[in-house]
Amino acid sequence: MMLRSGLCGGQTICCRTPCSSTAMQRCLTLTLARHSRLVLRNKFASVHCQQSAAMSGLLINQPKYSWLKELGLSEDNPGVYNGSWGGSGEVITSYCPANNEPIARVTQATMAEYEETVQKTREAWKMWADIPAPKRGEIVRQIGDALRKKIKVLGSLVSLEMGKIYVEGVGEVQEYVDVCDYAVGLSRMIGGPILPSERPGHALIEQWNPVGLVGIITAFNFPVAVYGWNNAIALTCGNVCLWKGAPTTPLTSVAVTKIVAEVLEQNNLPGAICAMTCGGADIGTAMAKDERVDLLSFTGSTHVGKMVAMMVQERFGRKLLELGGNNAIIVFEDADLNLVVPSAVFASVGTAGQRCTTTRRLMLHESVHDTVVERITKAYKQVRIGDPWDPSTLYGPLHTKQAVDQYLAAIEQAKKQGGTLVCGGKVMDRPGNYVEPTIITGLAHDAPIVHTETFVPILYVLKFKTEEEAFAWNNEVKQGLSSSIFTKDMGRVFRWLGPKGSDCGIVNVNIPTSGAEIGGAFGGEKHTGGGRESGSDSWKQYMRRSTCTINYSKDLPLAQGIKFE
Repeated sequence: MMLRSGLCGGQTICCRTPCSSTAMQRCLTLTLARHSRLVLRNKFASVHCQQSAAMSGLLINQPKYSWLKELGLSEDNPGVYNGSWGGSGEVITSYCPANNEPIARVTQATMAEYEETVQKTREAWKMWADIPAPKRGEIVRQIGDALRKKIKVLGSLVSLEMGKIYVEGVGEVQEYVDVCDYAVGLSRMIGGPILPSERPGHALIEQWNPVGLVGIITAFNFPVAVYGWNNAIALTCGNVCLWKGAPTTPLTSVAVTKIVAEVLEQNNLPGAICAMTCGGADIGTAMAKDERVDLLSFTGSTHVGKMVAMMVQERFGRKLLELGGNNAIIVFEDADLNLVVPSAVFASVGTAGQRCTTTRRLMLHESVHDTVVERITKAYKQVRIGDPWDPSTLYGPLHTKQAVDQYLAAIEQAKKQGGTLVCGGKVMDRPGNYVEPTIITGLAHDAPIVHTETFVPILYVLKFKTEEEAFAWNNEVKQGLSSSIFTKDMGRVFRWLGPKGSDCGIVNVNIPTSGAEIGGAFGGEKHTGGGRESGSDSWKQYMRRSTCTINYSKDLPLAQGIKFE
C-alpha cells in the first residue's frame, strides 16, 4: 500500500507487506524514525546557518576590524580570568555605538565562578604580599611596557566599543601607562613616619600594610584608565585585584586582562593577582556584600553608588567611590576669552559629554554673557562630528540608545523650565547614537534640570552678577567633583581656593574642569563620594595603617606620666 505522511512533509512511504496491524505499526515506526532524523538534521542545519550568519555579521570578522585579533579577541570570548580563562554564564554581545553593529560576544561569570575567583585571589595574595614593594613595582613597570606596545590597537578598541574618539581612546591607555610609571616610583617611597615618643627608650612609628583584595568596578566611559588608576597603585601597595568592568564594554576588559595576564605568566606569578569577572548587577552586588573584598572601588552613577556604599558599610567594609559630577566653569568680567572659549567647548563636548568631569554649567558674568554665548555657539557648529576612529573627528556618538533618550528628555525638561535652545537639540540622522552638542540659556541657576547630572552633551549657560553669587551657585548642587574659574584677579583666585570658595575635590583656575593629571589625587566631595584615586597620597586608601610603639629599654614608663605601682 501507499502511505501518505504529513510528518515527512508529504514524503511517500511504500509498504509492500500486507496491510496488517503489525505491518502498519512497523510502517508508522519507520516513518516516525525517519521524520525525527530529518527534523534533527534540519534543526542542526538551521542552527549552523544562524551561527554562521551571526558570526559573519560580527565586526570582528570583517577585514576592516581584523586588528581586534591582535588583542587576542575572537567571535566568542571568555569573561572570567583567575589564572585560567573561563565563563559559563550569560552570553552578551558588545555593540559599536557609532553604528550599533555587533562587535563580538563575551560569556559572563556565574556566581559559582565568582566564588572560585575570589578564593583564588585570596590564595594569590599570600604570595604577592610577601614580595618586596620594589619588586612588585618591577612587575607594574612591565605591565606599563606591555600596554605601551599595544597602546594604539587598545586605544582603537576603546574608540570602537565605548564610542570616544580615537585620540581619547589612546590617551586613556596612556593614563594607565603613566600611572604604572608613577606606581614604580611609589614602590620605593611608601612608608610612614617615625614620630617622637614622649617616653624614653621608645620608638613610635607608622606601619602601612596592604588591605588584601581590592575589588574594582568600573564604568563604561573610561573602561581602561579607571581600572589602571586602581590596579597599578593597588598592586604596588601589595594587594591583589578583582575587576568587574561595565557590561557594555566587556571586550575592553578582556583585552586589558590578557595584556596584564601575560606579564604575570612571564614572571611565574599567579594570574589571580589580577582577576576579572565580567557580569552584571549580580556580580557587583556580590562584591559589595563580600567581606573577603577588603576594599571596593566603585566608579559609576550617584544612584548606584549610594546602594553600593550602603551594602559595603553594612559589613563595615572599606569603599572608594567615584560618582557623579555637575561641574561648573565660572567666567568673570576680566577673563581671557581666548582661553574661555576653547576650554568650555572641550570640557562640554569632549567624549560627547560623557566624562564625570564634563562641564555641564557655564556661569557667565553679565558683562560677557552675550559675547561668550555667541563665540561658543559658533565654535559648536564647527565641531567635526563623525566616526570616532577617524583621526579628524572631534565628537563621536553617545554610548547607548538609552543615553539618546535621556538627552531628548533633558532638553524637553529644560524647555518646560524656561530654557532657550541656542544650539543643537536634535538626534542626528545617521547610523549610531549621534546627537547634536547642545547649548541652553535662560534657565534659573536652581532649576531642577540644572541640578540634575545628565550624562549627555548639554551645556546650561547661566548669567550672574557677583562673585559671591557665582561661588554659591557652584556649591549649591549635590555633587562636588570639578570646578573652574577664569579670571586675572589673584585675590579672587585665592578666595576660590580657600574655605569659602569651591567645595569640590578638583578646583581649577583658567583651565577646563576636565583633563586631570595623574600626579594629583582624583575625586570629589559630597554626592561624588569622597574617594581619591591616582596620585598624591591616594595610595593610602589601598593600605591599612598601624601605629606601633616599640620599647627598647628595660623600663616600663606609661604615657601621659601615669603611675601604676
